[in-house]
Amino acid sequence: MIRQLCDYLDGELDPALAEELEKHLEHCEDCHLVVDTTRKTIEIYCNTEPLPLPADVRGRLERALADRLRES
Repeated sequence: MIRQLCDYLDGELDPALAEELEKHLEHCEDCHLVVDTTRKTIEIYCNTEPLPLPADVRGRLERALADRLRES
């Protein structure tokens, strides 16, 4: 299902399946909400510039990752 949702949002889902999904979305508010929220999240992510991490946060992250790597 997740793969099909990704394909649908990317415009790569088989047209017959896309039509079937769209018909389902017309009547299923829960699924419509999932698709709409996912679409909006992707749009926000794609249209937002990454923010630089403050130096102290970056240092803590690097130490935490190094610790995790040593544990494994």
